[in-house]
Amino acid sequence: MATFSSTPIIVDGKGHLLGRLASILSKQILNGQKVTVVRCEEINISGSFFRNKLRYHNFLHKRHIVNPKKSGPFHHRAPSRILYKAIRGMVPHKTARGAAALERLKLFEGMPPPYDRKKKMVVPNALRVLRLKPGRKYCTIKRLSHEVGWGYKDVVDTLEEKRKVKALAYHERKTASVKLAQKATASVSHPADAKLAEFGY
Repeated sequence: MATFSSTPIIVDGKGHLLGRLASILSKQILNGQKVTVVRCEEINISGSFFRNKLRYHNFLHKRHIVNPKKSGPFHHRAPSRILYKAIRGMVPHKTARGAAALERLKLFEGMPPPYDRKKKMVVPNALRVLRLKPGRKYCTIKRLSHEVGWGYKDVVDTLEEKRKVKALAYHERKTASVKLAQKATASVSHPADAKLAEFGY
């Protein structure tokens, strides 16, 4: 992701490691790049699920001493907000530059309509299969969020199943139309073809 694009970059979060993805995206948004991340619930965290669950519960016990309702820290359960908080920690968010950078970031669970038909990217430096040693334990944010109180796991799963069925049907229609177009161009002969064949083309 070294190049700058005038159009927003869409990243598919599935199979990426949380911290590595957050560090790369934070640099991109600080440089002025607009970034959208879909399927945040499929992002991985290294370490076993039980260990990560204990760490998250430890984090949930941290409260502000004066007024816990008002002052925070706010413990968001949604996967997109967990990624947002990881990125925010790597950005100077209290300055104008950092606040403007965070405005360039959009995060979603699942793959909502405008992005399901657009091309998605992966970040090789943050992929679990490339960066985590084989055999090491890992867990998904979806399972962790569900365990600590995120209530939309089943909703997102249902919508994702519907989207995958639609995408498969669309892909089949598109490949069929491409084959028909190729067949049509092959069957049509142009008057100049015979002349070109004489010269060996």
